[in-house]
Amino acid sequence: MLTTIIAIFVVGYLAIALEEVINVNKTASALITGVLCWTAYVLLSTDSEIVVDQLSEHLASISEILFFLLGAMTIVELIDAHDGFAIITQRIKTKNPVYLLWIICVLTFFLSALLDNLTTSIVMVSLLRKIVPESEQRKLMAGMIIISANSGGAWSPIGDVSTTMLWIGGQITTLNIISRLILPSIVSLAVPLLYMTFAMKSSLQAIPVMTGSAAVAEGEQNGASPIEGRLMLIAGTLGLLFVPVFKTVTHLPPYMGMLLSLGTLWVLSEILHKDKDEEDRAPFTPAYALSKIDASSILFFLGILAAVGVLESTEVLSDLAAQLNALVGNLDVIVLIIGVVSAIVDNVPIVAAAMGMYDLATYPTDHRLWEFMAYCAGTGGSMLVIGSAAGVAVMGIEKLDFIWYIKRISLLALIGYLAGAGVYLLMF
Repeated sequence: MLTTIIAIFVVGYLAIALEEVINVNKTASALITGVLCWTAYVLLSTDSEIVVDQLSEHLASISEILFFLLGAMTIVELIDAHDGFAIITQRIKTKNPVYLLWIICVLTFFLSALLDNLTTSIVMVSLLRKIVPESEQRKLMAGMIIISANSGGAWSPIGDVSTTMLWIGGQITTLNIISRLILPSIVSLAVPLLYMTFAMKSSLQAIPVMTGSAAVAEGEQNGASPIEGRLMLIAGTLGLLFVPVFKTVTHLPPYMGMLLSLGTLWVLSEILHKDKDEEDRAPFTPAYALSKIDASSILFFLGILAAVGVLESTEVLSDLAAQLNALVGNLDVIVLIIGVVSAIVDNVPIVAAAMGMYDLATYPTDHRLWEFMAYCAGTGGSMLVIGSAAGVAVMGIEKLDFIWYIKRISLLALIGYLAGAGVYLLMF
C-alpha cells in the first residue's frame, strides 16, 4: 500500500515541478494527486471508516488555510479595485536608479509582511513597468523585487503561505516569529541589495523615469476617488493587522478574524458606493473582487495539502523524519536543505510535509525548528525564479528568462539566504 501511495505522490509532485515542460497546470496535477492518494489509501486499507475519519480531520485543518487565503486575497483585490496602492506608488519621485532600487526593495519588503509576497510582487512589478522603460534595467530590479518579497513575507504570519501554514498549525506565534526572524530576513535582503548597489552599479545607469501622477495617468483609471482609495487602503491594512490580534485575544482560528475583516470591508464598500447605479458600482463590489482572485492557487493548495495528509496518516513522513535525523543528524542542516529544495519545487508542499514529519509534542510551539523552517522555506525560493509564487508571478509579467535569472540573480539570492541563516543561527 505504501509503495503505491508514494509512487502516486512522486509522479504527481514531478508533474507539478515540471509544469512548464509537460504543459499541464500544476493545480490539475495537485488535485489529481490528492484524490488518487486518498483513493489508493482507502481501497488498500482494511478499515475504510478510519480512512474517512482521517480525511475529515485533515480537511478541517486544510479548510482553515483555504478560508484564510480566500479572505486575504479578496481584501487585497478590494484595495486594488479602489486604486488604494496608487497612494503609495505616487510618492516615488526619484530619478536616480540606485535610490529607486532601494525604495522599491524596502517598500516591497514591508508591504509583503502586511499583505503577502505574491500580491506585493505583482503590484510592485506593475509599478516598475510604468516608471522604468529600459528592459535590462527593469529586469534587474524585478529580480530584486522577488528577493525582497520573499524576505519580507518570511517573518510575518500573513506574509507568506508557508509561514501562514505554520502559524495556523500552531507551530509559531505572531510576536515570536516577528521578533526572531525580522533581522535574518532583513539581512537576506540587505546583502544582495548592497552587492547590487556597489558591484553592479555600472548596470544601473541613469534612466528617464515617469513618476507620481504621470505614471498613474498612463495607467487605466477605474473611477475610484482618491478619498475612497485612501479609506480602503487604511481599512484593509488595519483589517489584515487585526487578524493576529483577534487570534491572540479570542484563541479562535485566524481565518475567523480574516473573515470578520472581510465582512467589515464589504460593508464599507457598500456604504461608499450606495449612491451609484448598479453598473458603476459593480467594479468596486466584493463580489467582483472575488471573481478576480487567483482561485486556481486555492485549489492547488487543497490538492497538495490533501496529498501530504495521506503521507502523514500512513506515517510515511514520520519515518522519513527519523531517517533524515539518522542520516544527517543536525536539524539546522536539514532545515537548510529544505530551504534549498523549496527553490526547486513549491515551498507549500515542502512545509506541509515537514509539518507532518515533526510533531508538536516533540517540537512544541515556537521551537527553533519551526522558526528556522519559516525563514528557510520563505527565502529559499528566491534562488530560482520558479521557486516561489512571487517569482512565478514576476516571471509571467516581466517575461524573465530562467537562465537569465540564474546568471544575474540566483547567486545574490543564495548569498542573502545563507547570510540570513547565519545571522539566525548566531542569534539563537
